[in-house]
Amino acid sequence: MDYSKPEIALHDFHPPSHSAHPAGPARPAHAVLSRRDFLAASLLVPAFARQTSEARLLGSVPLGNPGGTPAAPLERLLGSGLDARLFTNLSTIDRRDSSTLITPNDRFYIRTAAPASTGEKPAGFEAALQRSSKRAGPYVMECAGNADPANFGLISAATWEGVPMNAMLDRMRAPANRRVLVSGADHPGPSMTSVPGASWIFTRDQLDRAQLAYRMNDAPLPPHHGSPIRLVVPGWYGCACIKWVNLIAIVLDDEPATNQMREFAVRTQQDGEPWLARDYAAAMIDTAAIPVRVEKWIAGGRIEYRVTGILWGGSKPTNALSIRFRTGGPWVKIDDCPLPESTLTWTVWTHTWRPTEPGRYQIVLRVDDPSIRTRRLDLFYYVRELDIDEV
Repeated sequence: MDYSKPEIALHDFHPPSHSAHPAGPARPAHAVLSRRDFLAASLLVPAFARQTSEARLLGSVPLGNPGGTPAAPLERLLGSGLDARLFTNLSTIDRRDSSTLITPNDRFYIRTAAPASTGEKPAGFEAALQRSSKRAGPYVMECAGNADPANFGLISAATWEGVPMNAMLDRMRAPANRRVLVSGADHPGPSMTSVPGASWIFTRDQLDRAQLAYRMNDAPLPPHHGSPIRLVVPGWYGCACIKWVNLIAIVLDDEPATNQMREFAVRTQQDGEPWLARDYAAAMIDTAAIPVRVEKWIAGGRIEYRVTGILWGGSKPTNALSIRFRTGGPWVKIDDCPLPESTLTWTVWTHTWRPTEPGRYQIVLRVDDPSIRTRRLDLFYYVRELDIDEV
């Protein structure tokens, strides 16, 4: 077999111009909401929430970290370069309106803004496009650093269109026993939050469902999301879904790990500091769940709270989800949690809750299936807080 073409450099393509999102200074990301904020938040409750003569919607209860510093604005680009952020507003997700399950491009989270010089389409990409372009998804993508308790907004879902990675690797005559390096344009730094260098090393099997996407939600891929080409690896954290791809190379099994892989290993507390890429755990998203909205209702003359949330990730579908509202309190099975058709996107669950007294509560979730890995839920990573003023 001829391995004379071990890499493809991306060149000779000039992406169309796009206007950039307005940038603003980054702000601390914790929630504090006044009565005025509460009333404003109430207006965001979906209009399709079903009210009857026996059940009436009173408003919504803010989630986050009550009493903290002001929350970062949602769905607005903050900062620049490696320190840029755009947090998706998850509170509008509702399974009764399927349009809310896909995140519009201008609301899809951003972890790093587009650099001045971006990637270019690979040689032979157009030919591969004509033969094998496919539309896929929706897929959930989450930043491994999605840790802001005020919103957990570095997660979104989109459909993608592009060339399956296998088609490109076949064109490169990539042997199955070699690894694949995918690199993208990036900012040189400095950064307060990240290490420069956008690249990841995969086995060929790990790229079996991956694609080189050039369209997102049936529109051209926006600059901040990787235009002209982005790697999409379903079920993996966004750090491995390289933006502004400018190099695909076949490398040996003893290739050193990239800076981005090392940064991910530190953030996820992987054991030791391995030097070789083959010794790193895959950046696959574990099964996880969070509440995204709490509605306050009066039903049958009683106050009740209806919690809506999302469940995503992992390799095994499950609906064995339980919820707890205080440390030491009882775990209760979620009222309505459909079994997901796919773990590659999110499913929506709901739960009715009648607290016994006003006060501050913490919403924690767990999966009641020991065969499913839930490292972040086990560490209470996605805890949401709220204040209840009426029962």
